[in-house]
Amino acid sequence: MKNSIISQRIQNIAESATLEMTRRSRELKARGLDIINLSIGEPDFNTPDPVKDAAKDAINNNITHYPPVAGFKILQEAISEKLKRDNNLEYPPEQIVISNGAKQSLANIFLSILDPGDEVIIAAPYWVSYADIIKLAGGKVVALPTDIENHFKLRPEKLAAAINKKTKAFLFNSPSNPTGMVYTVAEMADLAEVLKKYPDLLVVSDEIYEHIIYNGKHVSLASFPEIKDQTVVVNGVSKCYAMTGWRIGYMAGPLFLAKACTKLQGQYTSGPGTISQMAALKAIQNPPQDSEYIHVMVSAFKNRRDLLVEKIKDIPGIKTYVPEGAFYLFPDVSSYFGKSDGETTIHNATDFCLYLLDKANVALVTGDAFGDPRCVRISYATSIDLLEEAMKRIKTALKNLI
Repeated sequence: MKNSIISQRIQNIAESATLEMTRRSRELKARGLDIINLSIGEPDFNTPDPVKDAAKDAINNNITHYPPVAGFKILQEAISEKLKRDNNLEYPPEQIVISNGAKQSLANIFLSILDPGDEVIIAAPYWVSYADIIKLAGGKVVALPTDIENHFKLRPEKLAAAINKKTKAFLFNSPSNPTGMVYTVAEMADLAEVLKKYPDLLVVSDEIYEHIIYNGKHVSLASFPEIKDQTVVVNGVSKCYAMTGWRIGYMAGPLFLAKACTKLQGQYTSGPGTISQMAALKAIQNPPQDSEYIHVMVSAFKNRRDLLVEKIKDIPGIKTYVPEGAFYLFPDVSSYFGKSDGETTIHNATDFCLYLLDKANVALVTGDAFGDPRCVRISYATSIDLLEEAMKRIKTALKNLI
């Protein structure tokens, strides 16, 4: 059967670059190559034991039948309490929809609000799947470039200039994937001042890295009262509790949107897995300030960040900064464009990544996938020893480019 049977909708979107590089790394490892994978976006920690025990209890108690489409009421209530406890946000359970990961929560939102030609503003660089989720929903991505000198933060005047009659939503992410930057309260207040002038514009705040922050405390964009009623918060348990494989995310927003997302989800996945929901319940009920697990994980990430930043500074031509959250570095490598080792010429960030995969056996992700072709994403969700070895290999391989 010919490829022509595949819909234009699917042909218009790309494979996730992070998943593609992870796949390539696994294939090369299977062939016996010693690949250090710095492309993957998941903690290298295991799910906490009490969370795993809650899942076992769910199995033993036969919590294995179809769940409600929007998730168990007990988990909706726990998320509602968590939002009040951690973020000072009031979202009743009926305004919360639990999904198969935060990625599905985002897809639910955009499939529920977008018609062909509607525009969604995002700051570039952005998480690799944002643009394709919006395209899949029939929307148009309006990417606003930022720069490394200002830690990739969007200025309010640039946001204001991009809003027009076709603008349906603004997608916000802090702490950020891929940059690790964190907006200050003052910077978010400036954005809120712009957004409040457009009460029909939906603000989508992706806060999946909420607890992986190195200084201060996370502040939700929804906590600004002037835009609370037009804001939907997207979060989950994947990153902060090392539960990527459990596939539990959620949205908390206006009631009309929660109803729309529930209606949509009821037709193409129904509710998320019952066992995963009970595991997530245990995780969410534990206040982060009382969680030794979160403290240990964030401390480890901070130590790795510090090491990586210092090692990168020793490599000529790479421009970097100090990320304030998440577990990524997004350095500018454009000074290597046009250089060659006699066999391979580096034309762009994709070539740069493929060169390092071939010559150094280190996997990174091209910045092209994140909307910034000057940069690459490095995940430091791996051990200190592997980071040191990876940086040594990268430095050696780049010395051969002239």
